Amino acid sequence: MRADCGSCFGLCCVALPFAKSQDFAADKKAGTPCRNLQEDFRCGIHAKLRDVGYRGCTVFDCFGAGQKVSQVTFEGIGWRERPQTARTMYEVFPVMRQLQELLRYLTDVLELPRAAPVHREARAARADIDLLTRASAEELLAADIPTIRADVNALLLKASELERAAVAGRKKNHRGADLVGARLGKADLRGANLRGTLLIAADLTGADLRSADLIGADLRDARIGGADLRGALFLTQAQLNAARGDAATRIPGDLDRPGHWSAARERAGS
Repeated sequence: MRADCGSCFGLCCVALPFAKSQDFAADKKAGTPCRNLQEDFRCGIHAKLRDVGYRGCTVFDCFGAGQKVSQVTFEGIGWRERPQTARTMYEVFPVMRQLQELLRYLTDVLELPRAAPVHREARAARADIDLLTRASAEELLAADIPTIRADVNALLLKASELERAAVAGRKKNHRGADLVGARLGKADLRGANLRGTLLIAADLTGADLRSADLIGADLRDARIGGADLRGALFLTQAQLNAARGDAATRIPGDLDRPGHWSAARERAGS
């Protein structure tokens, strides 16, 4: 459920649209290859995306959908080799991404010991979704994604409640709240419900986010220097990439420390 760009036909660089903004240096229509996409499907500016105005690319995660669509659904035959399949491939990609994201969250559930009461359901749901990701393009496009998401979300909520119940004291509930730019430095957010919370540019410096549910939380430009995110529920690499951390930020062991965090420190100290 990690992106393997070397096994993908550059689908995120072709299928998806983006508009010129602080995240993207130019406009691009859906189904049109990005001008930086090379013949080998690799990005020609990957090493300097943030420096040349493509920050949005660095916070996108397909959860492995790109390689699965490329190598499984379309059996390793790309849109350049078989142009007649391009439109279908582009339509399947966002569907597959949603399914892969759900697989990631269900896998997380199975690693939560206190969520054992829902492990059986989570395991069955994961098996069903994994099977669907290996189906034909037609079957994938016909799938009832909203219903699948709703069913999985119910499981994720149960797992979250079971895991967070073990945190002592009263837990804060900011589910879906608008906390853009909020001052939450050194806040005790252990076991908090931050599902879908807007934390854009919020100050979370030194905050304790252990066991907080962060599924869908928007952490763009959130300051998390020195924050403790160990054990944060459903935290993704894309969320970390979008935030502004530092060497003192504690993160889960299965996620990577974004390279631009250290770069930001070097510039600030120069």
